[in-house]
Amino acid sequence: MANAASPSAGAATPSQPERASAIDWIAVAAGSLGALMATLDISITNSALPQIQGSVGATGTEGTWISTGYLMSEIVMIPLAAWLTRVFGLRNFLLTNAALFMAFSMVCGLSHSLEWMIIGRVGQGFTGGAMIPTAQTIIRTRLPRSQLAVGMTIFGLIVMLGPLLGPVLGGWLAENVSWKWCFFINLPVCIALLALLIAGLPADRPHWHDFVNADWIGIVGLSIGLSSLTLVLEEGQRHQWFESSEIVIFSAVTLLGFVLIGISQFVAVRPIMRLALFRNARYASVIVIVFTVGAGLYGVAYLVPQFLSLVSGYNAEQSGNIMLLSGIPAFLMMPVLPRLLGKVDFRVMVTSGLVCFAVSCMFDTSLTAQSAGHDFVWSQLLRGVGQMLAMMPLNQASMMAVSREDSGDAAGLYNMARNLGGSVGLAVIGVVIDRRNAYHVATLRESVTANSSIGQERIAASAANWLAQTGDAAYAKMQALAQLAGQIQQQALVMTYSETFYLLALALLVCIPLALLLKRPASMPGNPPPAGH
Repeated sequence: MANAASPSAGAATPSQPERASAIDWIAVAAGSLGALMATLDISITNSALPQIQGSVGATGTEGTWISTGYLMSEIVMIPLAAWLTRVFGLRNFLLTNAALFMAFSMVCGLSHSLEWMIIGRVGQGFTGGAMIPTAQTIIRTRLPRSQLAVGMTIFGLIVMLGPLLGPVLGGWLAENVSWKWCFFINLPVCIALLALLIAGLPADRPHWHDFVNADWIGIVGLSIGLSSLTLVLEEGQRHQWFESSEIVIFSAVTLLGFVLIGISQFVAVRPIMRLALFRNARYASVIVIVFTVGAGLYGVAYLVPQFLSLVSGYNAEQSGNIMLLSGIPAFLMMPVLPRLLGKVDFRVMVTSGLVCFAVSCMFDTSLTAQSAGHDFVWSQLLRGVGQMLAMMPLNQASMMAVSREDSGDAAGLYNMARNLGGSVGLAVIGVVIDRRNAYHVATLRESVTANSSIGQERIAASAANWLAQTGDAAYAKMQALAQLAGQIQQQALVMTYSETFYLLALALLVCIPLALLLKRPASMPGNPPPAGH
């Protein structure tokens, strides 16, 4: 494998090939296919959740574990992937993960109980989570610097489109075939992935001394800390946060895990989480930005379908088609983006992307109760442009900021930050929606009282309409009041979503100063090669 061990290995040298070989591109294709499968399965069950819950006998609250189990295990595995790659070797590790992912997918598809479904989803999360950072590592180590932009563009496109395609594909399969095919579809994909991995990656041997001498304090801290944090963020709002003894316990376990991770930074020869990488201001700024953009990506992926479902009355497939609009700019920009990454200052691209993303959120602050899918067209298209302009340079900047020997650890932290940002963003959005919606409902109800002439006129008109249909005055009055209450709830929800989009826009704009810390890649014309990391 075209690897280098020195800090300056990332620089272009006379010995480094100018063009990647066919085997290198097969390896990149294998890594990209694995990342696509892993990111797709994050959300493929969302649209099919009602059918899955009915088949395994789960309630609505219990059914959330079908998604939470995947996210919890994935976010733990992502930073562990670099260490496990060193222990087992890249080829062995990915082949094992691909085979296990296929097996756990079959467990999910054949499940008839919630317990087996959760076991399968947790297993999918562990094995799928390993494929995301390793794909980035393959691109960084197998492609020469001149072609790195192409590889990172492919990776970034996959990471963005996977969660968008998941609900659409899952909803279509659940409605037209069976929810089981949300998992069975992984069988042919995994077989193709195994073939590509065998063809594209050289055989390697395990290094068991890296397993024996591992940072076990950090591994335990990371496992219990991140898994407990994910549970707190996913379940906190549902259980009223610290009013629940379970949330308090998981929060304490999270704190203990982070303390162990901190201790490992001082006692371990090579900590499992290389927090020392954050001393690099360029890399640290990338992590903060991608954390915020991750919150924006996951937040919008939640808000838009929820609005279309609850306010506009769209089904999952219709909502998914609106969400896919943001993928159109990604495909249109694919041919030119690698050239832009090689010629345009990263600071300009990331700043432009953050501004576009923020403006797209501002577009959605003017929604009304009559808004439908066509009202999201321009915001979704602009959002797609913003995501591409921001995420693609960040993908490459995260790798450019570190040496090749640190690329595995850097990729793990980068992908963990994006997913963790999504979890934090969804938790904050849940709190905002819950509290602001209650506030707006109370405020609107106070304005529509018995002394409100407008309110009384609306009730009288509605009651007269119902009376003409039913001839029952008492029933007509009751229906008129219920209709008014429903309109109040709807208006409050629209106001709440508008405020939430506004907060997302502000969070993205706050990151612009951090984007100024990014620098042009050293391989660009006119820049000297790097002296080291």
